[in-house]
Amino acid sequence: MTSWGLAGLGAIVGSIAGSAAGKPGLFIGALVGGVAGVWVAVAALVKLRWLPPEDRRGAFVGGTLGFAVAAPIAATNLQTPVTPVMICGLAGAGLLLGVGVARGWSRSS
Repeated sequence: MTSWGLAGLGAIVGSIAGSAAGKPGLFIGALVGGVAGVWVAVAALVKLRWLPPEDRRGAFVGGTLGFAVAAPIAATNLQTPVTPVMICGLAGAGLLLGVGVARGWSRSS
């Protein structure tokens, strides 16, 4: 839930900041803001001790990849307010998947 909310909030703030540069700036701002939101979510989860520090990299990479998958889907479905909000859940799913993959890699090494 943390990465879902913060990735979405970051995307909104980034798109507002980038909107001065037109449609490309709006999209790039949303991407940068969403990735920053994932980074803030991972930092908050580590600070709250809900995520072990050694899982930070896997969480960030997974959350970023999940958001990267979500961004184009959200951008093409802006006519409904529900789709962009729900699609940010992919950042959270990606974060969890990234932690699982990172833990699997560290055990097999």
